[in-house]
Parts: sequence; C-alpha cells; structure tokens
Amino acid sequence: MTSHRHRLDRFRHILAEQPFDTFLVSEPWNRAYLSGFWADDPQLTESSGVLLITAEDQVLATDFRYQEQAEKEAVGFRIVIYKEILTSALPEIFSSLRTRNLGIESHHLTHDRFVRIEEALKQWRPEGGLVPTLNLVEELRMIKEPEEIEAMRSSLALTESVFQAVAGEAAVGKTEKELSWRVEQLMRERGAESVSFPPIVASGPNAALPHAVPTDRALEKGETVIVDLGARVGHYCSDMTRTLILGEPDSKVRTIYSIVREAQLRAIASVRAGLSSQDADRVARDCIASAGFGDNFGHGLGHGVGLAVHEKPGFGKTNSMVLEENMVVTIEPGIYLPGWGGVRLENMVRVTGDGCEVLNRDNSFYSF
Repeated sequence: MTSHRHRLDRFRHILAEQPFDTFLVSEPWNRAYLSGFWADDPQLTESSGVLLITAEDQVLATDFRYQEQAEKEAVGFRIVIYKEILTSALPEIFSSLRTRNLGIESHHLTHDRFVRIEEALKQWRPEGGLVPTLNLVEELRMIKEPEEIEAMRSSLALTESVFQAVAGEAAVGKTEKELSWRVEQLMRERGAESVSFPPIVASGPNAALPHAVPTDRALEKGETVIVDLGARVGHYCSDMTRTLILGEPDSKVRTIYSIVREAQLRAIASVRAGLSSQDADRVARDCIASAGFGDNFGHGLGHGVGLAVHEKPGFGKTNSMVLEENMVVTIEPGIYLPGWGGVRLENMVRVTGDGCEVLNRDNSFYSF
C-alpha cells in the first residue's frame, strides 16, 4: 500500500504540469502499478477497469466481476462498480471529480473507446475535452524500486534454472516445439505465475529469424539453437537468451558466436547512468559492423524490463533515452544470416551510477 501511495504522489507531480485535471489510466500494467489492482484485461477491447486520478482523488471504476478483488487490492481508491459498460458510469464519475479536461493514454485506447469516453465527458461538461498523452506512467515505471528489482532477481533466477534444465535436455532429434513446451512446463512447475512471453526455440536456418516461432523442425548436429525465455514472478518479468551449439562447432559458428559475445561484453561495460541508450547501442553495433556483419544486426540492443517484458527505455540507432540509476534493461546483440542461422546472447542489467550490475548468474557462454 505504501508503495502505491508513493507512486501516486510521484504521478501527481507530473499531473500538476499537464493541461488537464483528471487522468484516465486504461493500460493494465499502468493501472496495476498505480493502484495494486492486478486483474487482467482479456484483450484490448475488453477492460477489467480504469483508474481516474486527480490532484486529490483517485477512483477505480470496474464491474461486478472484479468488485471483491478491487476492494481488496486497490487500497485507498474509491471503488465505483458499473452495471453495464464503463462509459455509462463515467458522467457521474466526472461530476464527482469536477473534471474539466481529461488526459487519456492514446497509445492504448481504441478509437471506438476514445469516442465513447469523449461523449461521456461532454454529457457532464459540454466544453470539456480529451487530451491525448504518451507514456506518462511508463516514464515512472522506468526507474525500479528495490522491491521491483528483487522480484526480477527472483524471476531471473527461476528462468535460469529452467534454461539450464532445458539445455541439458537439448539433443539432436528433439524438436523446437518439444523444447519450447518443456520451457513452459518447467516454468510452471518451478513456481512462475506464467511465462513472460512465448518461449523462442529456433534452430539452424530458423535461428536467422529474431522472433522465430517454434516449429516441428528437429535439431541437428553442429548448428546454433537460439533459446529465448522469461518468467513472471511476483508480477515481474525476466528475459534472457542463450545460443546452444549441438556437437562440435565449425569455424563459422565459432566466429559468429565470438563476435556477438564480444559485442555484448563491450556494451555491458559501457552502460552507466548518464549514457544515452543510443550510445550503448552504438558500442555493440560498431563491434559487429567492424567484423563485417553490420547488416546482420537489425534490431535494437535491448529494452527495459519490469511489469511488461518490453518497457522503456529502448535501445536503437534512432531510439535514445538517457540511462538512469536503477533502470533494468537487457543487452542482447545478435547476428542473423538468412539460410544459415543466427546467434543472440541476452543478459539483464541494473544501471548504476558508475556502471551496471549484471543480474544474471548463469554464465554458460562458450569460449572459443
């Protein structure tokens, strides 16, 4: 409760600088972050509730299905239970909050819901208007609190234990789907609430696809196998990638793997508070490009991790944010060669004032 009250206080400092007096939170992880209400949204067009926050009040509007959960979890929030649809209850809520202009999360609302909310506001205040915003709560979420970091440590430790078990089972003849399912099975058996994303197991030519979907392809000797996995523990995500090599690697495999590992180590060594994410990305990108594979590293160096597996800040050639202490980010360079395969290596790190702390304890990297 204390954590959520503190987060609301921090958010109200942001709210005080905005051209609206009420903010509607519809994005599920933002809703949970500010209120402690952990209900899931089945899909984008179905909501388990929204928050409405002003300088002095906070409301959680939800329906009967979530009433008991809301009353238990959203401590300090006024709970409004609507009988049919959210927008039918909004005019009365706006009246109670004396809402004039409403900030909304434009990156999350569908156009249909935007229109309905706008109509509801005008029923209460015809001159009122909606003000689109981007990432107001997400920017708070970038800096992790101690308990958030500890949750991610636990999530990552579980993920690493699962990887080590699956790596021990990987063998010629096993299929990508079999290993991917084994990841999910072990995650659940070892206490994860869920996987933080569908596991990637990509072998041989399929490893040239950064976001490959596991297939019935059987693993073969001498090829690379990218294994990308993560768990959700205590609501927080982890994300790690290792590349396995079945049997004795040839010179090409050794070369590609060594380049990616060197790029990862150089990028990790560069990370510190005050550095731009673009500069960290450039360290790895220059390393790979100098080895002749610049065109084969097409994605960003990494991303933030927290309640969502992909959060701000982002890393990329054109994506630049200043890194701050206690951001938790991934460092995951890769090389992908169509028709041959690929290598990706990913660790999670916590940004510190003078460097970074690697959160991974698994050190199962090849040394060639």
